[in-house]
Amino acid sequence: MSRTQHKTNNFRRQMVFLSLISVILLATLFIGVTTAQSKEYIPPTYEYTTNYYRGYGVPDIHASVVGDTYFDRGETANVNVILSNRGILHGFKSVTDVEGDKAKQALAMKELEYETKRTIAYGIKASLVSPNDYIEIESSTNGQILEKLVPGNLPLRPMTFTIEISDNAPAGDYILFLPVSYEYQEDVRMTGGRTIQLGLPDMDHATYYNNSNITLQIPIHVEKEAEFEVVDVDGELVAGEESLIEVTYRNVGELTAEGALARVVVMDPLSIGSSTASLGTLEPGEEHTVSFNVNSEVMAVVKEYAIDSEIRYIDEDGDYAFSDNMKINVPMQSSDKWIGITQISLLLTLLITIYLVVDSIRKKKK
Repeated sequence: MSRTQHKTNNFRRQMVFLSLISVILLATLFIGVTTAQSKEYIPPTYEYTTNYYRGYGVPDIHASVVGDTYFDRGETANVNVILSNRGILHGFKSVTDVEGDKAKQALAMKELEYETKRTIAYGIKASLVSPNDYIEIESSTNGQILEKLVPGNLPLRPMTFTIEISDNAPAGDYILFLPVSYEYQEDVRMTGGRTIQLGLPDMDHATYYNNSNITLQIPIHVEKEAEFEVVDVDGELVAGEESLIEVTYRNVGELTAEGALARVVVMDPLSIGSSTASLGTLEPGEEHTVSFNVNSEVMAVVKEYAIDSEIRYIDEDGDYAFSDNMKINVPMQSSDKWIGITQISLLLTLLITIYLVVDSIRKKKK
């Protein structure tokens, strides 16, 4: 080979190399453009295609939560999840020699452009799963879908999942699972117009996709708080009388409740003079007993009554907080000092019957 031919070949290799670099840069800028091939068609087999380059790089899907991840017991809240794609295009390897063939070189350059899309995730599907009974996921918010996720681009809006936290959930950290499935471009091969022979549209390339599944973790936190329950009730109601009812409350939560005030709500046939009683400061696990004077109407039905009760207290932030409603179950007894309505009715009926019988006998004697 002459010196002139050698210089010419070197110049051509440099021009091809520069052209490759230019194509890669342009393709990276316009990576969001969808593939030319429609996924409505099954790609042809390899014998009808030619592969010029092998690309390296796949999607790398991550999840992050937008907004607050701290929740209270008994709360129904939304968890907003943003998916991101950190996939990196690591490079390409030439697998078919195209030196000296301008037509093949053009096809190779075109394939190289398509190969840059291999890190895009398509048809993303995600559902939130709770591995424990304390947190439930509302089914109507599951099955979220994204059309595609391009590296470096975030979705316009997050995936929103609704969760329900049990009243009995212990405070602490919880992990929810987010299974994600998607497709990505595994390989691109040039067809050279041979797809028409198979009855397919005239496509210059065929794209082969691979399915991928990944499970991501979504951390949330259930906050500590004071929580109460009724542990003992002493006393009973008596129809037509005022009764002393003693109620013992326990702080079963993790935080101290300061300035706690118990309040009861009664309805007919019950009434109460003072509906509140001070519990003072309740440390976690501590119990306090308070009493209420409850009046019952004389006509009150003998049964067990459920009296509503709640506690107002000052939380760790110095704000007023209220407990959930608690039931105080108290039985009703009849009074020995009063004649019940049934007994009065029977007595009146008996007297009327006796009077009618006596009056009838007198009339017959006359």
